[in-house]
Amino acid sequence: MLNSARIISVNTAPPYNVYVGSGLLSGVGSRLAQMLTCRHAAVITDSNVAPLYLGKVVDGLKDAGFAVSSHIFPAGEANKNFETLSGILEFLAQQHLTRSDCIIALGGGVVGDMAGFAAGCYQRGVRCIQIPTTLLSAVDSSVGGKTAINLKAGKNLAGVFLQPTAVFCDTDCLQTLDAATFADGAAEAIKTGILCDEGLFSLFERGDLTGRISEIIARCVAYKAGVVERDEKEMGERKLLNLGHTVGHAIEACSSYTIPHGHAVAAGLAIVARSAETLGWTAEPIAGRIADCLAQNALPVTTDFSAQALAAAAAGDKKRSGSEITIAVPRKIGACELKKIPVSDILPFIQAGLEV
Repeated sequence: MLNSARIISVNTAPPYNVYVGSGLLSGVGSRLAQMLTCRHAAVITDSNVAPLYLGKVVDGLKDAGFAVSSHIFPAGEANKNFETLSGILEFLAQQHLTRSDCIIALGGGVVGDMAGFAAGCYQRGVRCIQIPTTLLSAVDSSVGGKTAINLKAGKNLAGVFLQPTAVFCDTDCLQTLDAATFADGAAEAIKTGILCDEGLFSLFERGDLTGRISEIIARCVAYKAGVVERDEKEMGERKLLNLGHTVGHAIEACSSYTIPHGHAVAAGLAIVARSAETLGWTAEPIAGRIADCLAQNALPVTTDFSAQALAAAAAGDKKRSGSEITIAVPRKIGACELKKIPVSDILPFIQAGLEV
């Protein structure tokens, strides 16, 4: 099935391919056998994904001649921490994984972050293959090499950049997602539409998703690939990908990570759009259109947390630099820009966006 997959090249150093299509899981082992000389693969996954897909991936790897070991950790954002990371690293050491072997991240964004971070620091770096199983990880987190864990002070505050060796996105995996988890990924795809692609955004306005999910994923990945190629370490343009995330991460933190990432980002997108429009930063009225699109896709457009609580959480965001914080804001659908504001202005900025 890999021969019929859409292929998006990410031209970082080293470059890699993202494969998007149906029925890819069973062929991952044979493709990796062609790409790699190593024959030991450690599959990292979580308790939700393991019963669904671990057996198929392990069988394919073994059939291709790999020795395979697997590690399962408890699912959920609350487990994206040092304790889970330590467990993965100890497992890799117990399995005698070497620098010439590889780690496979099988799962959603949390798995991709945990396995990618572990790959980046175990023996100072081993290869990592990403196999996203959620829409959110497929359109966003599996590509670009950003890996991180949460600290008590905030989300994704400890991590490393490690570009994957390859990404295999089997769209069949999306069929097992419940509606809320699918919507979680739709938030990141809608974000991409706001950033660069009016046509992609309009697909979500129309609800025109059935039969076009491979196209949606490929368009999101292609845009992100271009941004990552130009700004791999997030010194400038890549910060645009954080659209909605400053407020979204604050919502996650205030909820003790009980609100899923995509739902928090969706609320963040709507809040930032309203703030930008109120402050006169938009080229045209767009806040209502963004909120309507999010709501049509079963996503929230506001939050019950106070502006004071959100501002306090946002002040610790990793995008802060000294007394300023960089916020991505929409100009119109398909075009956004970066704004540096004083940390002291976060509160009134968020307050403006909460006024529905």
